Amino acid sequence: MEELHDINTASSYDVIVVGAGAAGLMAAGTAAKNGSRVLLLEKMEKPARKVRISGKGRCNLTNAKPAEEFASNIRVNADFIQPAFAEFNNRSTMRFFERMGVKLVTERGERVFPESGKAADIANALEYYCRDYGVEIQCNCRVSEIMTVCDKVLGVRYYNKRGFERKAEAPNVIIATGGVSYPRTGSTGDGYAFAHALGHSIVDIRPSLTPLVTSHPQYAYIDKVLLRNVNVTLCIDNEKVREEFGEIAFSERGIEGATALRLSRDAVDALLEEHKVKLIIDLKPALTEQMLHDRIHREVAEMQPEDFFAELLRRLVPKPLIVPICKELDIHSKIYISKVSDKEFERLIKVLKGWVFPISDYAPFDYAVVTAGGVACDEVNEFTMESRKIKGLYFAGEVLDLDANTGGYNLQTAFSTGHLAGLLKK
Repeated sequence: MEELHDINTASSYDVIVVGAGAAGLMAAGTAAKNGSRVLLLEKMEKPARKVRISGKGRCNLTNAKPAEEFASNIRVNADFIQPAFAEFNNRSTMRFFERMGVKLVTERGERVFPESGKAADIANALEYYCRDYGVEIQCNCRVSEIMTVCDKVLGVRYYNKRGFERKAEAPNVIIATGGVSYPRTGSTGDGYAFAHALGHSIVDIRPSLTPLVTSHPQYAYIDKVLLRNVNVTLCIDNEKVREEFGEIAFSERGIEGATALRLSRDAVDALLEEHKVKLIIDLKPALTEQMLHDRIHREVAEMQPEDFFAELLRRLVPKPLIVPICKELDIHSKIYISKVSDKEFERLIKVLKGWVFPISDYAPFDYAVVTAGGVACDEVNEFTMESRKIKGLYFAGEVLDLDANTGGYNLQTAFSTGHLAGLLKK
């Protein structure tokens, strides 16, 4: 009969992969395809939980931009990822899923999605890949220790789904446990603890691609508003740091959308260092202030003196912005247009061309797309993903100090590093 803590009998494998996310599944399948006997341990009830909810359930699996442009979207350690990307790049990823029977489409910004619009198709394809090559997948299994002897991997200790402690031996262990973003999917930072216990340095972790919290007094009036084709500038201590063009969204979580998420990496770091942070939104990026001035006066000339100020705004901005802009300007929406002064028109132009949102905080890991920080890349061989400290120990995916912009770059990083780790190059 099975007894608690009875770990005398150990199963033997060539490779043990810890974590069945995007990187872990790719690593396990690749290793098995190359002839290794592979055990994949996942502490959740099914593999690829985070993949299944990524891209709002659609899964932006990669980005089809050329290599140089792709690399410019890796926010940190871009040089480190190059060998992995060269071995298995975005085109390789697209071919991989198409060969697995998943039809793909490329959308605006060269973002690649499954044609079905279902992230589950990507998750299932990765799982089928592993099972087709004989990977033994055990879910509801929590790894408690990476066993080593004389700085060499020996295997892992883990608790199975019945709560009994077991051990499995292997000369190679791949840690692909993810970061701490979306912890409900199983990303709770286990890999950092394993790596630290084995002597690896961990770069401070913090949320990346996360909503930004504002103290703006009008924010309650713009909740659930999505704006497209705007220009957003990040300012730190009143200095312009970065600009992004695209969409921005406002929700109970904070300011998000592609532009804000891309700017959040720098914003979070600045907030942690207690700098003053703000976003400036240009609602009319195609127009200069003079051009906007001329347009407003043309619109006013076509209106009747008894028309309300709100009617002018309706011609300039989406309807949900009328009330908050009126409050921002301290002008009543139903004031007659003939009563609006030149100074008030000038203030309107300033707001439309530079609406300022002070940033006071950022959303927690529960809402962050990825984790910034992680296992220090200079302690990992970029040509193999093997630890420079422990023989037979490999890392793949978000557990490493790698993060990128939104748009398919982070999942591609997981696939590239997972594939390279699975090759078990020596």
